[in-house]
Amino acid sequence: MKRFLNAVLVAGVGFLVFHATLVPVYAASGGGRSQAAQSPSGAAPDKQGAVSYANHCAICHGEQREGILPAFPPLVGIKRQLTDQQITDLVHKGKGRMPGFPKLQDDELAALERYLASPGLSAPEMASGPSDNSSGAHSSGLAEAGGALFHQNCAFCHGRDTMGGETGPDLTRSKLVQADVAGDKISEVVRDGRPEKKMPAFNFSSQELLSLSAFIHAQATKAASMKGGRRGVDASDLQTGNVAMGKQYFNGAGTCAKCHSPTGDLSGIATRYEGLQLEERMLYPRGAKSHVTVTLPSGQKLTGTVAYLDEFVVGMRDADGTYRSWPVSRVKYVVDSPVNAHVDLFSKYTDADIHNLMAYLQTLR
Repeated sequence: MKRFLNAVLVAGVGFLVFHATLVPVYAASGGGRSQAAQSPSGAAPDKQGAVSYANHCAICHGEQREGILPAFPPLVGIKRQLTDQQITDLVHKGKGRMPGFPKLQDDELAALERYLASPGLSAPEMASGPSDNSSGAHSSGLAEAGGALFHQNCAFCHGRDTMGGETGPDLTRSKLVQADVAGDKISEVVRDGRPEKKMPAFNFSSQELLSLSAFIHAQATKAASMKGGRRGVDASDLQTGNVAMGKQYFNGAGTCAKCHSPTGDLSGIATRYEGLQLEERMLYPRGAKSHVTVTLPSGQKLTGTVAYLDEFVVGMRDADGTYRSWPVSRVKYVVDSPVNAHVDLFSKYTDADIHNLMAYLQTLR
């Protein structure tokens, strides 16, 4: 168990470093430059849009809008997810690790949006394709078409092999996929999205939904045929602790109650996450917001959430969502990072502490 937890902790720390180092300073300042994006095959080139994309987007999303997984999603087919106005707002204001580009206006913005809407390159086939013994609605041809669609729109979250990614669960072990018949349940989720889990809705045709579900089923069939039986951790594997002792640790030695409340931010957490996903968030909560106070040379203090930080630049988003950044040599700053409390516990946890705390968290439904 200890060895397993060490692996989880190392993976969690690696995740933080990965994001901190891959958000480029040039992208944040709008000054990044990349080789001009080539026109997608089969599409009329839009030179102005391609150049704008190369200057502002390619450094993170790839020269052909193919994305750089797992950090940055592909933009091919982005108009299946967002309207023109939503794309405009995203470009101007940014979101999360993506900086805003408010200076992109009028003709250049319109050209960029046309370029984003143009057809993209076919998604590369996986090294190991769908199962050859798929049949009927899950025929290899239908599944292959669904694979291209999946790679362009879903792989960022669910992994290229459908077995889970940065934020999306393993679809080969999904109860919904197991209960799906010819795409009836998968189609509903894809069309409506799951806003509570931050999954967007997709505007796919009925045939596209059929091919997408065929690919997912083909991957599930292949996964079931793999030798070695189970490939992951079931929720029942982590239900071995003592609830009362876990609650005592939460309110006492673990100091969890200083920041969290079972009736507040943690209310229903065991409904939103289960098994290994819940334990990973307990040990290393991804997405925890760090706050920063920046003191300008004039003495004025500004506060916001950390959007970018390295040895050269500190960037933040203020209460209005505006991105601002300064060279660290010109300002003073103090970062308040709640996740550090979790990091401090790494050297103090015992196996019993983790089992018991996990048992308690699983009761918060």
